[in-house]
Amino acid sequence: MNPEQVFCKADNTDKVIKFVADGLGDKIEDYIPSLPIGIYMSDKLIGGVLINDIRPQRDCWLTIYTTTPYWAKRQVMRYVFGTVFDLIQAKRCSVFVTCSNQKSYKMCKQLGFKEEGILRQYRDNGEDCYVMGMLKSECKWIGENK
Repeated sequence: MNPEQVFCKADNTDKVIKFVADGLGDKIEDYIPSLPIGIYMSDKLIGGVLINDIRPQRDCWLTIYTTTPYWAKRQVMRYVFGTVFDLIQAKRCSVFVTCSNQKSYKMCKQLGFKEEGILRQYRDNGEDCYVMGMLKSECKWIGENK
């Protein structure tokens, strides 16, 4: 597959939620309600971003799961963060990253998230979790901050 053929779209079916939940070993119910964005390479689902706990004009949380690093394209980032900061009009968005998952931590830092703290023994298995956040004014993916 050509990694240049990556695109994303809002998807109100349970397909993206199920993909993310299964990939993270969670239950679908853990992510309802959420605004799902499917990330596709050609016509194959390779990732999903679930926007949860939405408080319009305030904040939201993102849950991201992908099966390939090719998902992180500029147009995907513009779509995701445009949805968060322009459509939802959030002032900030946040993510949790398990402390042992250094690949995800590094990716979130590269996207522009800042470490804001650690939740000790947060995961069901007792692992600690980083809390990471991004303010609209810090987002390099939306028009006004490029």
